[in-house]
Formats: sequence, C-alpha cells, structure tokens
Amino acid sequence: MMANQEKKVPYVELLKSESGVASSASSTHSVTSSHSQGSIHVSGTTTPIPSHVHSHYPQQSHPGIHHKAYHPDPEVMYHDTGIDYNHVLMNRNASVAKLYEDALRYEEGSIISSAGALVTSSGSKTGRSPKDKRIVDEPSTSADIWWGPVNTKLSEHAFLINHERAVDYLNTRERLYVFDGYAGWDTKYRIKIRVVCARAYHCLFMRNMLIRPTDEELENYGEPDFTILNAGAFPANRYTTGMTSNTSVSINFKRREMVILGTEYAGEMKKGVFTIMHYLMPKAGVLSLHSSANLGDSGVTVFFGLSGTGKTTLSADPRRHLIGDDEHCWSDTGIFNIEGGCYAKCIDLSAQKEPEIFGAIRFGSVLENVVLDEDTRLVDYMDGSLTENTRCAYPIEYIPNALIPCISGHPTNIIMLTCDAFGVLPPVSKLTPAQAMYHFISGFTAKMAGTEEGVTEPEATFSACFGQPFLVLHPTKYATMLAEKIQHHKADVWLINTGWTGGAYGKTGQRISLKYSRGIIDAIHSGELKKAKYQTYPIFDLQIPETIPGIPDEVLNPATAWRGSAQEYDQAVKRLAQLFKENFTKYQDEASSEVIAAGPKI
Repeated sequence: MMANQEKKVPYVELLKSESGVASSASSTHSVTSSHSQGSIHVSGTTTPIPSHVHSHYPQQSHPGIHHKAYHPDPEVMYHDTGIDYNHVLMNRNASVAKLYEDALRYEEGSIISSAGALVTSSGSKTGRSPKDKRIVDEPSTSADIWWGPVNTKLSEHAFLINHERAVDYLNTRERLYVFDGYAGWDTKYRIKIRVVCARAYHCLFMRNMLIRPTDEELENYGEPDFTILNAGAFPANRYTTGMTSNTSVSINFKRREMVILGTEYAGEMKKGVFTIMHYLMPKAGVLSLHSSANLGDSGVTVFFGLSGTGKTTLSADPRRHLIGDDEHCWSDTGIFNIEGGCYAKCIDLSAQKEPEIFGAIRFGSVLENVVLDEDTRLVDYMDGSLTENTRCAYPIEYIPNALIPCISGHPTNIIMLTCDAFGVLPPVSKLTPAQAMYHFISGFTAKMAGTEEGVTEPEATFSACFGQPFLVLHPTKYATMLAEKIQHHKADVWLINTGWTGGAYGKTGQRISLKYSRGIIDAIHSGELKKAKYQTYPIFDLQIPETIPGIPDEVLNPATAWRGSAQEYDQAVKRLAQLFKENFTKYQDEASSEVIAAGPKI
C-alpha cells in the first residue's frame, strides 16, 4: 500500500556495513574481580582505589560472599572511548546491592522507599529534551535518514567535540559504572549495548532496561555494537556548532556511539537505544514498534500508543503474559521485546487500579522524581509537585506473569490507543487495512489543559507511527512494513479511545472508565467483538459496535454520549477531522490513494 519494502540485509553483514567492522565474538583479555571491588585486578597486578575515597567504609566484598564477574582488560574495553582506565575505578555490571550502596553514599537525594525501591532525582531535567537531539550527518547513513522535524543534522566535527567533552568529564570522576547488556530478545537480531556513566542510578536504570547477560554471555561479550557515553551532569558548550542549549543528545551511526551532555534524565538512554533500533532493524527486514504486547489464549496482542494513552496499564493484564510494555520488533518469526524491563508512569498509581505495576516497585526498582514521606518513606503517587512525569524502571520479571524470554509468535490483534480529549472518537472502532495505515501514520492523541504551560484547551498531537520522536527513517517506511505484515498474518486492527466521552475535557466530558476500556479489550480477546454487529460512524467512516456486554450502548457512539448541544458536537467532529486532514498532507506524496481516502471526509 506504500512503496515496496527494501531488500533485507543479513544482520552480520548489516553491522559490517554500518560500522566498517564486524563485532568480535569475545574478548581476548579477561580478569576477575568482585562486583563491589576495592581495586582492579589486571593480569596479576592491582590498581588500588585512592585512600581518600571513604576509607572508613570498606570497599571490598564481604569475605563470606562468593561470586564471580568477568572483566575484560579495561585497556581493551575502553580504548576507543578515550576513558583513562588507570585513574578511574571501573564498576562493570555491578550488582543491584552495590549500585544501591553507591547511590546512597555518593549521590545526593538518593533514598530507599518503604517498598525497597531506590528513590532518586534526575535533576532539573525531568523529561526528555527532543529539541536537543541530533544525528550525525555523514555519507554512509545520511541518505537513509528522515531529516526534518525529528532528526536534526550534526556535523561529524561537532560530534567529536561533544565526545571529547564527555570523555574529559568522565575521566575526572573517581569511579565510573559500565553496563554491558543487550537490546532485543531474539538472539538473531539483538544488539550489544555498552553504557558508560558516572552515576550508580543511571547504571541501575539501564541494568533494568537492557537485557541482562548471563555470566557466560558477559565473559564472551567482546566489543559492543553501540556505546552510550553518559556525561549528563556536564553541560554541552552552547557555542559548539549545532547546539541550541547546554543539553545535547547525539547519535553517530558511523562510530556506533551516543553521547549525552547536560541532562541527567535516564530516559534519554532508554529512548536512545530505541532510536538506534529504529534505524538498524528495518534494514535487517524487521519492523521496530513503539508498542506494548501481551500473550493469552487468543494469541499475541500489540498495543500502540503515546504517553498517557494506557499502553503500559492495559497490557499489564493478570490473565495474560506480558511480553513487554514499550518497545518491540516484528520479525519473520514473530514479536520480540527490545528491553529487559519496564518504565511505567507513576502519577496517580495505586494498588487497586494497577496491581501488577504497583507490586513491581520493590528492591531493584528505580523511582524517579517522586515525593515521599520523610519519616515513613511511603511514596505519595498523587503528588506531582516535582513533575507529572514521575517514573519507575523495573526488570520485566518483576511482573508476575511476564513471558521470559520475551519473544512470541505473530500478532492476532493490533490495538491503536488514542486519548481523545475532544470527546469525538468512539471508545472502539474496527479498522480496515487502509484505515490502519492512515491512523498508524497519523498517530493521534491530545494534550489536556494544564499539562503544559500555555495549553488552555485540548490540543491535538500527531506523532507518526505512535512514536515520531524516535523514528529515524521516513514514517511511510514503517507503515509499509506494518501493512505487509498485517495482510500476511491476517491480524485484526482496532482503534481504542481511552480519552473523553460525553464532550471535551474541561467541559461536559468525562474520562472513559478504565473498566470500560478493559471490557472492550476483553471482548476483543474473547472474539466476541469480531462477531458483533456494527454501525458506521459518519465523517471518520469508522465501524463501531452497537453493543458490548457490560458497557452502556450510548457510550459506544460519541453522538449519543454527547452531553452538550448538537451544534457543539458537529463543530467538534468537523474540527478534529480537519486537523487529521491537515496533518496528513505531510505524508500524501508517499502514501497511496487508498490510504489517503481512508481519512475523515468533511
């Protein structure tokens, strides 16, 4: 339905072509040491920690602890990054307990919650900085990249300046943390990611979010496919060409590096890995998806959705196995999770509404920017005074019914989630293949008044492929691949509105009950909704069911649920339809006539 999919490239060959070299199978130098080591042992020699580093608190492991870790020669591991291993204590793949100890000892504001999670602060930045994201413009990749609203060019020279700035900062630290992990549960496509950072909090975060290697895998880890240098506590130079602030998040596909300056928000690392996968996976014939996914008796369900639409909440179903909550790939053999953990929003979190997520917040989890009681250490999840973007990162196995390994077959159902604050879109619609492509490329949701400065009424937001900030290729590339896979595997596609009904936010509308949304999804999984009787919703030309057990019939049709005047309803529908049409003009040159015709008609 779009342009033809490009030829698939064998993955090993892809890595060779992108980097100029293939990844080595294993390191030729190795040493052993404790995770909570007080010195680095290399080839029989010992490099002591400076005596002034908390000499009153022993750094060595407890003598009764017996464990092993695999540490390739630091000079071999970090020679490409410029890290001066002789003057920095390297903590590679440290244990959770060690990272807790260091965070509490060295990082101001670190506390243990009453549930055992590490509570920490990301500093002044409590969210991503998309305006400061850059991709290096260099000959081997430049023609592939979707330059424009998301991907801003950075010269190779400017990247090297940022790289050296990050390395200089990291070399001044007394200790650094390294985590070697994987992105992608399918071993055929997984990427080796190395994170080098100065904060124990950042290392623990990525220990949760990446796939954790076994001892054997760590021993034979070899060279990473991508390295993240996180010097977020140190600012970028605003006078470096291409910088617009003292924050910089830049990716160099040729050097296989990502450099972070001027932000300590850990989510930049997570989404940086996702951006890398959005470039490499389609070139290997694999579709990367901003989605959650779960598995039950009805098969695999994939949930697309932007932040606040319910992607994490609705996929955490105690009756189904969680494959993952945010980032997946769809290969010729099925769905696999990119990550080894989950990153859930915590604002208004409760054990009653989201028991699986609430129960996952325990020892080993990282809570960011939450408010808690000074004495009891109980977290107040209702308090958004620091930020509305309170978050928790935890290993996926903390969800009791997680599917480990996080890999399964092809989807039976695809659900596109939107939070419509205008009260116009139905709670559920069954989409045709052309409509599926139209709404996937559109990626609609809405911001509510009060969520951002200057937003005084519902504001439409369109994010291509339900993940525009992380796309590297043109959106129609991902849409084409999705269309082919839906058609080949005969998956049903649904549009579910978890936003407002009865009117707009702040006026006559109210948020659609989570109970109703769960009931709709249950009806999809049982097959009941596929057999339901449908009616056509005008202008948007959507097919909506006339009845679903347990849900009032009037709720299913926005026209009957509307509490305002008929004139206000007509205006709201036409206004949103016009916004859809205006947004899609950006993609018309690449889209087929069938997909263009699948949009609303005014």
